[in-house]
Amino acid sequence: MARIALVVPGGVDRSGRERVIPVLLWLIERLARRHELSVFALHQYEEPCVYSLLGATVYNLGSVPRGALPGLALWRRGRLLVRALRAAGPFDVLHAFWGDTTGWLTVMAGRWLDVPVLVSLGGGELVALPEIGYGSQLHARARLQVAQVGQLAVRMTAATPAMCRQAEARGFPVLEVPLGVDKRCFAPPLARPGPPWRLLHVASLNPVKDQATLLRALRRVIDAEPAVHLDIIGEDTLNGQIQAQAVALGLDHHITFHGFLPNDEIRAFYQRSHLFVLTSRHEAGPVAVLEAAACAVPTVGTA
Repeated sequence: MARIALVVPGGVDRSGRERVIPVLLWLIERLARRHELSVFALHQYEEPCVYSLLGATVYNLGSVPRGALPGLALWRRGRLLVRALRAAGPFDVLHAFWGDTTGWLTVMAGRWLDVPVLVSLGGGELVALPEIGYGSQLHARARLQVAQVGQLAVRMTAATPAMCRQAEARGFPVLEVPLGVDKRCFAPPLARPGPPWRLLHVASLNPVKDQATLLRALRRVIDAEPAVHLDIIGEDTLNGQIQAQAVALGLDHHITFHGFLPNDEIRAFYQRSHLFVLTSRHEAGPVAVLEAAACAVPTVGTA
């Protein structure tokens, strides 16, 4: 049994339902079965706290004041992380999920404490999409952080061959480790009646997921087959822009925006859907596609 410290930015709410990243919860549950697992959340809650989650102990570091000097808040957060790791340790390995600031703080802490560090690439660390302002490679400090993470981590993991190729091109020690879903939570139904033919999209409303393209495509589908309805599940970060576009395209009667839903409530939508649709500009590991597949729902996506 190893003593593992998993460092995450958040996504580990004590409820296990709200403000969570499901793939992190599944990782925590499985690691905690075989190892002594401590989870260090950089900013799940404003105030520091400690609680149990799925067999692991979560140490929430809380917020830090920004400070007048550039980088001071980052230094303070790094100091908090080192202190927390030292108090709860010693650990055999540190595992950072995301190779940006979270990964950088973890490799620096590992260097200070002389503990090996594994880093899982989880998003846009290796990309730059200037037209939507997305990706760590857009900014000099973020590029430097990712480069140092790649140099100091003993191993990195990525969920897809495409991300592995990007990491290898930079000389990073990367291993492909696909993400997965809990099959206990997702299963195919006995039947899917229709029409109406039900489409499903599960993602936060943001420029990376590109729901604007999704709605334009849906308009063309509706013109050919009116008996189609789209369910969109995800937090709205665009202040109603996508809903307004739906009205402008005359799609408001063909779309239901459900907002954020806990994972256990999403299963029923997969089970009644005929098709899952994805229009992301970038995906590190599309877990929603795996959830759809576990429910025997085919996916159509953009390239």
